[in-house]
Amino acid sequence: MSTIRTCLIGAALAVASLAGFPAEAHHSFAMFDRSKQTTLVGTVKAFEYTNPHSWIHMVVADSGSTEEWQIEGLSPNVLGRAGWKKNTLKPGDKISVVIYPLRDGGRGGNLITVTLPNGQTLGGGAS
Repeated sequence: MSTIRTCLIGAALAVASLAGFPAEAHHSFAMFDRSKQTTLVGTVKAFEYTNPHSWIHMVVADSGSTEEWQIEGLSPNVLGRAGWKKNTLKPGDKISVVIYPLRDGGRGGNLITVTLPNGQTLGGGAS
């Protein structure tokens, strides 16, 4: 095999290996501070059991005022294996969640566990 052909094949393989990087960047959880855990107690406003990530929108009371938080979980496929269903959370449910908070201090985080109104704790949320 010629040297030029070998170089071309090597270059083509190198370019092809880079094709996966943009997809992995989309699934980065770098915005969450995995060195901290925060517990929030509040009321479910909405639950989105959707791909590629599920979302819990909840209202949390803080010093007399209320704040809305957006909590990101993993896909329904992953959550389903941990016992979740599309109707696990309903608007008005009182819950407690443990999250990895956003690094920028915003009102959001990556779900670790949720404690349901009946006391059951479900995991499977953290990446």
